[in-house]
Amino acid sequence: ILTSFLCSALQTDVPPAAPIANKSYLSGGSDILLLHKTLDQCLEETTHRYPEREALVFSTEGIRKTFAQFKQDVEQAAAGLLAFGLKKGDRLGMWGPNKYEWVVMQFATAHAGIILVSVNPAYQSQELEFVLKKVGCKALVFPTQFKTQKYYEILKLICPELEQSSPGALKSKKLPDLSVVINLDSKLPGTFSMDDLMQAGDSSHKKELHDIRKTLDNQEPINIQFTSGTTGSPKGATLSHHNIVNNANLVGVRLQIGDQGARCCLPVPLYHCLGSVAGCIVMAIHGVSLIFPSLSFNAKATLQALDHEK
Repeated sequence: ILTSFLCSALQTDVPPAAPIANKSYLSGGSDILLLHKTLDQCLEETTHRYPEREALVFSTEGIRKTFAQFKQDVEQAAAGLLAFGLKKGDRLGMWGPNKYEWVVMQFATAHAGIILVSVNPAYQSQELEFVLKKVGCKALVFPTQFKTQKYYEILKLICPELEQSSPGALKSKKLPDLSVVINLDSKLPGTFSMDDLMQAGDSSHKKELHDIRKTLDNQEPINIQFTSGTTGSPKGATLSHHNIVNNANLVGVRLQIGDQGARCCLPVPLYHCLGSVAGCIVMAIHGVSLIFPSLSFNAKATLQALDHEK
């Protein structure tokens, strides 16, 4: 009886797909087609549709950016990464709280074919060393400090060579892949500043970026998200453009976001896929205005954002 019930409950109008030995995944019947786009294509199309619409609001930092302004910052940062010697396929770790630069780096890396590694902002030196070594990060980006986390000091525990290094030329015994360190809010020994990055790219790097974008494939990896590591060491899950674009597209469809200009409050951390994919990538695909009420979760700030930003 149970078998009969399950068979009838699982019946659909779509005939079952025959197994295909040379395919790594199959999709069943759906009225919603999967998107075969890269992340940079999604931002390009949405910016073309809504150039003057607000894309991002960071209440704590007093930052408001339209899609056109945001896209310009992304392309400038991407050209800067190329000027710093990063290449398609390199890994860049983003380590810190919910700041505007986090989102810029998420899309700048995608534009240049660089793989963003989402690093938990609460990591201490041992955890940081493990994940950076595991995936071979060539670059690391972080603010000087957040709450009790002194990021530069934590990194120096792993890479004491940093203080005596020239920016972009770090040679570390413990992290041999890491050479480029970018500090978001100040100029510290051995690091580039965010201002350095935004000014580094010239016309040759912008041409290089243009050429790279023509080679991007939606099946290529673009993000590495680490598990929490509760039952062992954290595992790095590699995600492609195809993964995160379709995840975000279907989230937006499920939320019934239309063209009228939805506004979304995002109080969750960007290092987690809820914030970076169901937040930032939904913004890039569906033209959502994304409001960040605080650097990390704050109930009062979130309520104020809901009221002030409507």
